[in-house]
Amino acid sequence: MYPVERLNEASFVSLALANPVNAELLQRLGGLGLPQCHLTAGCLFQAVWNRQAGRAPGWGVNDHDVFYFDGDDLSWEAEDRVIQAVQALTADLNVKVEVKNQARVHLWYRDRFQADYPQLTRTTDGIDRYLVACTCVGIDVRTRRLYAPHGLDELQRGVLRMNPRFAQPAMFRDKARSYQQRWPWLSVVPTEEDGRP
Repeated sequence: MYPVERLNEASFVSLALANPVNAELLQRLGGLGLPQCHLTAGCLFQAVWNRQAGRAPGWGVNDHDVFYFDGDDLSWEAEDRVIQAVQALTADLNVKVEVKNQARVHLWYRDRFQADYPQLTRTTDGIDRYLVACTCVGIDVRTRRLYAPHGLDELQRGVLRMNPRFAQPAMFRDKARSYQQRWPWLSVVPTEEDGRP
């Protein structure tokens, strides 16, 4: 395992943007003017673990998640127009870009995941609800500021802890296992449901 300098906002953003797709997405998405738009999830934090593994920053990235917040139009048609615009804008990158309006997640979440989901009030509410605490990260497309409500220490140390803001033990364990398959040194903090502290 290769050590990574102590993570702070600048070093995390630098690692994430070492993936040229991330850098290109931030550049292009800014032109769409999407409200509260963030690049988020695995395309960002996996760059840290890939650096530690001596791999390319984009290794193992399945998709690139883009969150925005439009509370004025909760229709699928409005969200689909944004999805189509982003797909047209990024088609030449040959990557999967997943776009979601965080204002309307509560409308479909139960049907897809069989769990309740509250109506959110801003994009960062969606980032706050990732299953693993250290993976709650996003970069604001307009300002390039990092949003990381749990800090970066556990991400750097590879500590997978269930997010207390969205405690879903079964889904958390599945997600943690999938990460450990790709980065075996990651450690999982047991949940109370596991019968251990």
